[in-house]
Amino acid sequence: MNDLEQISAVLVRYATGIDSRDWDLFRTCFTQDCQLDYGVIGRWNSCDEVTAYMIRAHSGPSLHRLSNFDIRIDGDRAWCRTYVDALVFGPGGIGSAHAIGYYDDELVRGADGWKIARRRHTSIRLKFLGLLSIIPSWMVLRVSAIASRRLNSVSAKNG
Repeated sequence: MNDLEQISAVLVRYATGIDSRDWDLFRTCFTQDCQLDYGVIGRWNSCDEVTAYMIRAHSGPSLHRLSNFDIRIDGDRAWCRTYVDALVFGPGGIGSAHAIGYYDDELVRGADGWKIARRRHTSIRLKFLGLLSIIPSWMVLRVSAIASRRLNSVSAKNG
């Protein structure tokens, strides 16, 4: 596989890892000291932190579709913008959301291949489904952000 194919494979592995709840596969996508910014959803500074969050946040079925991989490579560094269209369901359909946006990633090549070192997620559209659809989006996002920060701080304290 050439570099473009390898980087695309990392991104597909990310979506597959989440949707299949294969957290070992998911972890292979990131450097140990990755820095990820998902806006109001949260920010993480390690592979362990983001994996712990994703395990908690994906309690029901999900489907992440990635497209439009715009990849630029310079030696052992690469930058990529990827479109994401995701359906994420909570248990029993509670807390369901349809999110559309894109990832801006910086990847690095190491001995074990390409990995995401930095990510910024930009949300273009977020529509809540099921019971949450009757609550204004800004309110759901605010409550989610508070809950995410509390979960992240509890996880950090419990190590």
